[in-house]
Amino acid sequence: MKWKQFFTPVSNITGEEAKQLVADKGADNVVYLDVRQPKEYENAHLPGSRLIPMGELDRRLDELDPDSHIIVY
Repeated sequence: MKWKQFFTPVSNITGEEAKQLVADKGADNVVYLDVRQPKEYENAHLPGSRLIPMGELDRRLDELDPDSHIIVY
């Protein structure tokens, strides 16, 4: 488990701030990370979002670019 990465400071942002981040950085430079369960993702998700369920996140962190802007929901 890459537990040290869970202690990295993160920012909480509002929906409006997320929209502004996408507008400023461009949609191709922002990753939407859906951490819900697969059934929830199948029912509804943001277009282009990536699914990594919360229970798998510690094992799959290497799939994410640490230099990218990641919006987790």
